[in-house]
Amino acid sequence: MIPASRILLVGCGKMGGALLDGWRERFSDLHILVADPVSPEADVKNVGDAVGPFDCVVLAVKPQVMAETLAEIAPLLTPHMLVLSIAAGKTIAFYESHIGESQPIVRVMPNTPAAIGCGMSVLCANAHVSAVQKQLATSLMSAVGFAEWIDDESLMDAVTAVSGSGPAYVFHMIEALAAAGTAAGLPSDLSMTLARQTVIGSGILAQSMPDTDAATLRQNVTSPGGTTEAALKILMAEHGLTDLMTRAVDAATKRGKELAG
Repeated sequence: MIPASRILLVGCGKMGGALLDGWRERFSDLHILVADPVSPEADVKNVGDAVGPFDCVVLAVKPQVMAETLAEIAPLLTPHMLVLSIAAGKTIAFYESHIGESQPIVRVMPNTPAAIGCGMSVLCANAHVSAVQKQLATSLMSAVGFAEWIDDESLMDAVTAVSGSGPAYVFHMIEALAAAGTAAGLPSDLSMTLARQTVIGSGILAQSMPDTDAATLRQNVTSPGGTTEAALKILMAEHGLTDLMTRAVDAATKRGKELAG
């Protein structure tokens, strides 16, 4: 449930549209005004045409136009209005420098599976966000998947590297598994079908067993001396998949810090 609230959604592209769909499906008491120059879902094209008051402004625009957008929403802001941004790379300090250090601000890192209601969002707030506003932010992001909070904003770069960028790693794993199957002699179309459906099915299986850790799920598939064990000896070797993934996440984390700086 969510308290009756008035939300201004600024930007209704893929992620903003996914949020809008989730809110409309789950929250009958939520009044939403959409500001977007091109979206057919928009109530107004320009933020300046939005008529408040609002309990929360959700910023779903690209990072490169965020400063301009903050200047546009500034006249609408009140001291106790929550500003929630899903733009990648922009720190809470960035928002405070544009709209004031005392404004309640929540920064969110979602990911693309939010488009089908299976997203993972991580939220971080400044000191002026109330408990009620935190609950509102949690409810808004939970409408498109799972939501978790962190207190240390510096961890956002690692969050981005794991869950924000993570879907691309999984999609590449499908590509790599399919290529390996083709190299083993399978027709390319069949190999891609096998790889794709194996990843999809494994994800659904993991979701259906939330109290079973990944290691146990892996062990459940692995017979001693069998084919799976032979493959895992490669993947779990000293410089195997864990090492490769650690280096990949480290590279993404470092790049996130560079972009934020």
